[in-house]
Amino acid sequence: MLTMPTLWISTRKGVFHLSSDTKRKTWKLSGPQMLGHIIHHVVQDLRDPKTLLMAAKTGHLGPTIYRSTNRGKTWKEAKQPPAFRKANEGEESRAVQRVIWLTPGHAKEKGTWYAGTSPAGLFQSKDAGETWVPVAGFNDHPMRSKWVQFGTPDGEFLHSIMTDPRDANHLYIGISIGGVFESLDGGNSWLPLNQGVAMDYAPDSTAEFGHDPHCVVMHPLKPDRLYQQNHCGLYRIDRPSNMWERIGKSMPKKIGDIGFPVVLHPHDADTAWVFPMDGTRVWPRTAVNGKPAVYRTQNAGKSWQRLDKGLPASQAWLTVLRQAMCADTQLRPGVYFGTTSGEVWGSNNEGEAWKCIAQRLPEIYAVTVAD
Repeated sequence: MLTMPTLWISTRKGVFHLSSDTKRKTWKLSGPQMLGHIIHHVVQDLRDPKTLLMAAKTGHLGPTIYRSTNRGKTWKEAKQPPAFRKANEGEESRAVQRVIWLTPGHAKEKGTWYAGTSPAGLFQSKDAGETWVPVAGFNDHPMRSKWVQFGTPDGEFLHSIMTDPRDANHLYIGISIGGVFESLDGGNSWLPLNQGVAMDYAPDSTAEFGHDPHCVVMHPLKPDRLYQQNHCGLYRIDRPSNMWERIGKSMPKKIGDIGFPVVLHPHDADTAWVFPMDGTRVWPRTAVNGKPAVYRTQNAGKSWQRLDKGLPASQAWLTVLRQAMCADTQLRPGVYFGTTSGEVWGSNNEGEAWKCIAQRLPEIYAVTVAD
């Protein structure tokens, strides 16, 4: 059955949305909402499709979460946004600076959500985003100060929150800079999961933590398979193995395997898309040589194909951030990305050809699909 997907575009100056026809050939831009506020993420609750949550940083009022129960027509602020507990005497005091990531909980846990923040914190809501509490198992873990060693140039983030669809207690998170961590008991305890991942910037490249995952994704139909786009390459892991494999080594050497997002085909665990950027020397964080392209694997990373038909051929000095690329769930998925220069590009044929479907927007932080 064909649907008409909606893209939610989170930007530095508000949130926009794009609606399409059933063939995904024409798109209508609406908005902005929350004009002037920084919007980091908008996510639909597939357990209750009319519900959307929004992670925002609102001018003088600071970081918060908004909730819509009418598919984004109106929004209401959470009664109790994410906040760290009050520090005990002698402890370091922490305050949430940004809420950057939202993930619905397990399908059987209606109303449960997770949020990731900067500085790196994990929070949970059990009432569909109305009130949020710290996940003490991570936020107060005795190793936290060692796991989260220092921030990236953009700050310290907890992102890529994933719930195993077979087990609500099985969670993964990504931390920049820290690594990938796993919990088997609903967040009460955590262990690092970073073996095999390079750490070129550290004195001890084999350390268990201190890594910089940019984005980590789990395949919904094959949840033992995870992909990771890291500061130091592109990886895949097939559990129960604890060893990541660097599948980015098969990318063209002149392109490299550095970027922010990685997106999975909803029906094929061997197919994924990435958007490489220039990660050499001074890390300009732009498309390699100013020639943007998406790369696709259809064999779990053994080989990669350049997909640039319709994209600018030169002088396009942009990149795509960790949450700014996604795919819809149609039989032949559409793939979409938003750029730091305020453009949204879409493909209705799995990346074979691209079309600019919105332009002149503020810097884009996230692109997500809703039904």
